[in-house]
Amino acid sequence: MIRVFLLDDHEVVRRGLADLLTSSGDIEVVGESGSAVAAAARIPALRPDVAILDARLPDGNGIDVCRDVRAVDPTIKGLILTSYEDDEALFAAIMAGAAGYVLKQIRGTDLVDAVRRVAGGQSLLDPAVTQRVLERIRSGVEQPRELKALTEQERRILEYVAEGLTNREIATRMFLAEKTVKNYVSSVLAKLGLERRTQAAVLATRLLGQRH
Repeated sequence: MIRVFLLDDHEVVRRGLADLLTSSGDIEVVGESGSAVAAAARIPALRPDVAILDARLPDGNGIDVCRDVRAVDPTIKGLILTSYEDDEALFAAIMAGAAGYVLKQIRGTDLVDAVRRVAGGQSLLDPAVTQRVLERIRSGVEQPRELKALTEQERRILEYVAEGLTNREIATRMFLAEKTVKNYVSSVLAKLGLERRTQAAVLATRLLGQRH
């Protein structure tokens, strides 16, 4: 059984999602919440395979919940569910390590399929979209607030991390000591609000639209 947690501030939406998912036969809803703060605390304790997270909530947003939850337990997959097509929110979702970003207009059968695919380790993020994210990192054009804090050298480091290079490989490319690269990576993670090297790996796979 695939264990799922639901976060949406509308009870009727949560009930509809729960009925839809449980009727599939292989999905179990193990918890739900209408509050971002409560969800961030409860999800790691329940350890679902997939957390379906509403992008916009009265007390926060699902993207921040995704980041906080994956900082505690990176095995939990985040699926952002939203009513809005928003490039900035999509960018933030990728940076938060979300495995998917789908609109609420999605058909029920497609959402069930999305949950199964995400639980199986697939990314539902369009490779073309993640390529645009990489281009934005390279060009520095219209950077979100988080990336504006990075130096040009740190942006290059992040780009190499997104390409899947190890610290040693990055050091070779940039003619730096491996320890220096490690320090740069630590600085990048701190500025982006990430805490662990494992999150950098998650970030890299999400940016490239690869399977995790």
